[in-house]
Amino acid sequence: MKAEEIAKMAQIASALEVSGYPKPGNVHRTRDYEDMVFEDFIISGIVIGDAVREACSEVDIENPLLGKYILQAVAETDKWINNNTNLGIVMMITPIAAAAAISSSFDEIRENVKLLMANTSVDDACDLYDAINIADAGGMGNQDEYDVASDDAKNELRENKQTMYDVLKISAPWDMLAREMTSDMPAVFEIGYPAYHKLAQEKSKNDSCILTFLTILSQVPDTLISRKYGADEAIKISMMTRDLLNLKDEPDFKDKLKEFDEFLFKNKYNPGTTADLTAASIFVSYLKDNFH
Repeated sequence: MKAEEIAKMAQIASALEVSGYPKPGNVHRTRDYEDMVFEDFIISGIVIGDAVREACSEVDIENPLLGKYILQAVAETDKWINNNTNLGIVMMITPIAAAAAISSSFDEIRENVKLLMANTSVDDACDLYDAINIADAGGMGNQDEYDVASDDAKNELRENKQTMYDVLKISAPWDMLAREMTSDMPAVFEIGYPAYHKLAQEKSKNDSCILTFLTILSQVPDTLISRKYGADEAIKISMMTRDLLNLKDEPDFKDKLKEFDEFLFKNKYNPGTTADLTAASIFVSYLKDNFH
């Protein structure tokens, strides 16, 4: 698949994810937050295109430079937007995009994601840390080991020869995106993508996005919520989501959905990790539809 096509699909997936409404607890086309608004995410989805295209061009399987392109996309976003709108999306989409570029069939993508992640370097780890710091994203790596906020963090990575895969593996117990990137992306390839792909054949793009988001959140407690409020609260939100999904065929489902959105917004429960997984799932579905 051509790099230009993959980049366009990444941009489309980013735009569709944030446009889904009312996507509970997150910014969407009828919900802004004080520090970030719907248009910020649309702009972010557009400006990552060049970095994704470059990541897919002449991929070196032995040294895919994933960290470089994640940093490039986040740095470009930072030129246009003052907030962290897409670090997680970029982290998920970049290895999938590069894997698609070297795959001869859709079924090879997931295995190639695993291969490329295994071949990340210490430089990738350092670039990822720079991207996290530019985005000012909390929670990933800011524990005792290889703290991204530490001035000596990158020196420690180099001294200990820690690759991007290595540092994400350390973060995996408390960060779902890190877990996905180091464990074959089960939430995306086994939950999110199959849900969206089936839904998109039957429902509108908006409904497909919302129901995919709810499907993921109902099965995978959001680690952005758990880092802020604890694992029990994240599990509670997932259980509430499961109950809501059981009502999806009821005539008052849209009203219940809006109520849930209001509840999460007012209580500052922001399932941001789920949004990133949803964008990646939409991206994979588009790859499936367009693979030749």
